[in-house]
Order: sequence, then C-alpha cells, then structure tokens
Amino acid sequence: MQRTAESVSPMHPDKMCDRISDAILDAYLKEDRNSRCAIEVMGGHELIQVMGEVTSTAKPNIREIVRRIAGNLECNIHLVTQSPEIAKGVDEGGAGDQGIMVGYACNENEALIPQEQYLARSLCKHLYELHPDDGKTQITLADDGKVAVVIASWRNITSAKLYKEIMLWVEKEKITFVKNAQITMNSAGDWEKGGFEADTGLTGRKIVVDAYGSRVPVGGGAFSGKDATKVDRSGAYKARQEAVRLLKERSAKEVTVFVAYAIGQEKPVQATAIIDGKEEELDLERFTPQAIIEVLELNQPIYEQTAEWGHFGNGFRWDY
Repeated sequence: MQRTAESVSPMHPDKMCDRISDAILDAYLKEDRNSRCAIEVMGGHELIQVMGEVTSTAKPNIREIVRRIAGNLECNIHLVTQSPEIAKGVDEGGAGDQGIMVGYACNENEALIPQEQYLARSLCKHLYELHPDDGKTQITLADDGKVAVVIASWRNITSAKLYKEIMLWVEKEKITFVKNAQITMNSAGDWEKGGFEADTGLTGRKIVVDAYGSRVPVGGGAFSGKDATKVDRSGAYKARQEAVRLLKERSAKEVTVFVAYAIGQEKPVQATAIIDGKEEELDLERFTPQAIIEVLELNQPIYEQTAEWGHFGNGFRWDY
C-alpha cells in the first residue's frame, strides 16, 4: 500500500486566502465575540475579492488586514448579513449548516496524524523557515519502505540548493528513508514567479491539506472564514478532540469519528467512532454547537494561526 500527503506553505495562493479569511474573522471576534461570519476570499494578479456574510457589531478595517497579509493589492469587499433562515436556527442553538464532519487520530507520531502528512508538513515548514515564500511538498510512503518526495515552487531557489536543504531536514529530523527515496524537485523547471503573481487562490481549496491528508475522508466544507456556529469547523474540531481522547483511553492505533448535522437542529443526527475497526455510538449531547463552543472556547480570536499549517496536530486545544 502507498499513502501520499501534501503540504503547502503559508504563502501559497490558496493559503493566503485562508489566512485573510481567518484574520478578518479574528478581527470581528476581537470586537464582538458573538460575530457570525462566513468570509470567502479570492485573490490573484494584483486583486483581492472579499465576499460573504457577516452579522456583527464590529467594524474592522478589512483593507488593512488584506494589506498586512497580501501586500498593497487592489481590494474589493462585498459582505452582507446572514440569511434570516440560518440566523433563526442558530439563534435557537442549532447548527449553522448540515454536513458530515470527520475527526481522526493515530499513534504514528507525536502529532497523532498520519505519518505521510506529518512528514510533508515538517519538510514544508523546514523549507519555509529558510525561504518564507510560496512552496509545496508532497511525500509518498509505501509499505515496502520506498519513499517519493516531491518539491515544487520556492522561486529563485535552484533544485540543487533545495536538495541540500532537504538533506539538512533529513539530518535534523533523523529521517531514515533517504537512501530509498525518489526525490523530485521542480519537475517543470525552477520557478521565477510564485504566490499571487503566478496563480489565483481561493478560500477552502486546500481542505485536505488543512485536515489529515488523503488517507482520511474529508467530511464537511472548508474551515477558514467561518465562526464556530458553523459546524463545518466546530464539529470537525470536536470530532478531532474525541478521536484523540479515545485513542489515548483505549490505547488504540487509529480512531475515526464521524458527526453529521442538520441545519438548525441542536443535536447531530450521527456521532460515531471507529476504534481500530470497531464501531461505537457516541453521546450526541457532547456535539451540540453551544457545548462545543464552550468547551473549546471557540468564540475567541484564535483562527488566523490555524490557517497557516493545518488545523490538526499543531497543539491547538482540540488536539488534546
């Protein structure tokens, strides 16, 4: 069996849009902890578009936030209030959307995430620390010990230099697979352009990178730009916390938690854990939106940092 995962740097165009969405969300929450936000950003080629729904008493300077993250680009803003049907359901304690949320934990590393995701992220962080720019990593692990490493972007950095820096990472992390690794760097040629100069980005387009990699099913929608009444985000965070709890309590190898919601309803219609292949039902009361927000303190301005390197395995409250 082979398993592959990808990681992208915070300067990747899609991640830039995630970061802007969550930075705007944080700005609303700093002034009004009851802000309801669903903020989408599209950016590229000297233009940023900010759209979505916001209901809040706060009035942050959105253009200033965009400039801090993306530079002095043209910025168009179109935000409207939350629809009355959604607002009514949330006002009564219900979920802000329907969907299936997935939480996961395994015992393969200290972050309790799939090993291929852990390594792809670790390598991406290493290269980003040396070159804070747009870049991507990808790692494939096989049961027979063979490994494939793919690196792309990091403009104006030659493949030869990238290879040396990968070897530094191998030494730092005490990686043992390097002799069996197939390493591919900038297979379309070394990059001269990157970020919004080279490509367009969109909030939520890296949901697999944001979660656990390709091994684990993707449940609901994207996380970034959404306040915690949107169970796409809060339900997934709680599902992760429950997966970690069960992994530790049962001394398990792998736990997957599935939670399904109906818009406007308080309790989910499903809360199921699969623990080393065995399924069991979980207490629905633990997964109501308000219970999750209170336990995980999700009405705080904590979200911009989650958009940088993934939402799980980075020491957030729901990782314990």
